[in-house]
Amino acid sequence: MTFLQELQNQSERKKKIILWFAVAVIGLGLFILFVKNIQKRMEKFQKERIIEELQLPKLEEGFKNVPGFEVPKIEKEEFKKIQDIIKESQ
Repeated sequence: MTFLQELQNQSERKKKIILWFAVAVIGLGLFILFVKNIQKRMEKFQKERIIEELQLPKLEEGFKNVPGFEVPKIEKEEFKKIQDIIKESQ
């Protein structure tokens, strides 16, 4: 008898056990390959290369040319007037 014929002659319960065992073994194998692949990628990861690709120094220079946002200065008297107006509107 061949392996497949022996498997076909097994009970449903044994067939399910064999199936789930095979699924678990294949899943474990794929998980191990996934972890090893991530390890290889982490070893290849080079922080300096990423920084060069992002061109961070060039971005910093670009932001220096952008006009800054200045918060207007409000005197205490004007601030009190604004507070009073807000209280009246509530």
